[in-house]
Amino acid sequence: MNTRPDWLQVHEGDAPLIVSFPHTGSDLPEDLASRFVSPWLARRDADWWVHDLYEFARGMGATTVRSAISRSVIDLNRDPSGVSLYPGQNTTGLCPLTTFDNQPLYRPGMAPDEAEIARRCDTYFAPYHDALAAQIARLRQRHGTVVVYDAHSIRSRIPHLFDGELPQFNLGTAGPSGAPDTSCDNALSDVVENLCRISGMPQVRNGRFKGGWITRHYSDIPGGVHSLQMELACRGYMSEPAPDQLDEHSWPTPLDPDHAAHLRRTLAQVLTACLDFATNRSAA
Repeated sequence: MNTRPDWLQVHEGDAPLIVSFPHTGSDLPEDLASRFVSPWLARRDADWWVHDLYEFARGMGATTVRSAISRSVIDLNRDPSGVSLYPGQNTTGLCPLTTFDNQPLYRPGMAPDEAEIARRCDTYFAPYHDALAAQIARLRQRHGTVVVYDAHSIRSRIPHLFDGELPQFNLGTAGPSGAPDTSCDNALSDVVENLCRISGMPQVRNGRFKGGWITRHYSDIPGGVHSLQMELACRGYMSEPAPDQLDEHSWPTPLDPDHAAHLRRTLAQVLTACLDFATNRSAA
């Protein structure tokens, strides 16, 4: 009997690959919606359409884990202790109080207190990570080696978070730029980075986004779990208004399948490389 909440969507595949979608949701629970300044603002920073962009993953045998809840309610890719993943840099927290552009999310006096944050952890954070951990354990028993691929996207220009325009592909392996990876074997990340490079689109490894809590927490290289994060710039698959033209009438724009075709081909190659890596390591 399936006892998962409706907002938690798990598709079980047989291949040694898990694709995690912690930020693609836009649902606002009824008991929380009135606390936010506006529903649009509370949904605005979602990783729009990313689960649709990777719809081919299930056909490859991948397991997918997705939350339909907005990241403004709780960010499933943050350290539950509240420790910043990017010390010294602007970022948002476990239960964000502001948008990516540093605008207040909550009406006066409506921000979550410690008790409310704990409740959201119990209601949303724990079930998502229980499901993700269970899928890792299931596939680990079957294959020996598993790749956890954490799929994300973000607007190309957000001055509060980073300077200039973000590269199209932002590979995060929880390591300093130019240093050995810590969340996966370099043999995997080297191949992924090269596939992004030969696409002709800008790419970076461990740049502004080095991998969030999911990438860092679930990595267990000696135990056969290799994790990485891919943060995509939204411009690769949808139209983006200029930052000063962003409003509820201009954002989000639809996923553009024709525009996304080149990006999607590279992503299919990337997931194939992840699958090949896990399959070959398991066989060895």
